[in-house]
Amino acid sequence: MLLSVVVPCYNERETILQILHAVKKSPAFPEHELELIVVDDCSTDGTRDLLDKYPQTYSKLLKHEVNQGKGAALRTGIAAATGDIVIIQDADLEYDPREYPVLLEPLLNRGADVVYGSRFMGGGPHRVVYFWHMLGNRFLTTLSNMFTNVNLTDMETCYKVCRREIIQQFEIEEDRFGFEPEITAKLAHSGCIIYEVGITYQGRTYSEGKKIGYKDGFRAIYAIIKYNLFRKHERFYGAGG
Repeated sequence: MLLSVVVPCYNERETILQILHAVKKSPAFPEHELELIVVDDCSTDGTRDLLDKYPQTYSKLLKHEVNQGKGAALRTGIAAATGDIVIIQDADLEYDPREYPVLLEPLLNRGADVVYGSRFMGGGPHRVVYFWHMLGNRFLTTLSNMFTNVNLTDMETCYKVCRREIIQQFEIEEDRFGFEPEITAKLAHSGCIIYEVGITYQGRTYSEGKKIGYKDGFRAIYAIIKYNLFRKHERFYGAGG
């Protein structure tokens, strides 16, 4: 089975090679084949030069000539994926590719169409960082659940693993972090089977490069309302439907 790992990155010079190496070292490989897609969102810190210097670290490098945001980078990367399953992987070190087998298990054995990796369930280690981020995350997840009628614990997680034919059917409209509530709404209303598994989390601080801010929280609220109340009437039945 071919797995497409999509890595959006912007100014991640300190971690990009480490995360690409970690993806390749994941215990999911060589059991499965790997298509590693990096989307550089017009980095200005030397990330792109580093990627150009080490082409052996990825399968495809896609470049934005203007910074557009994480959602736009994912739109580019997901469209380029050819694998059976798409894994979204942040370019920092907050999420551990060693957990791919845990994320894949419901897709391979339980009829899932999409799997979310939750930072708020399970007994794995979690770095203690920002209280208000945690509270905001849980508020947004609860608000999203009220509109979608699913019971996720972590809507904002990076780790979303989906069958390619499902995720590629959706038009991704959000350019920044509004991607998370947008894709959650579209998946939830499409009829696919969603699973959630617990993951570990090595959160980072703003001084270490964290980029999300309070404005993204307001955009997430807007996206929750927009993509639930004013959604297109489309329905997809995946492998388990």
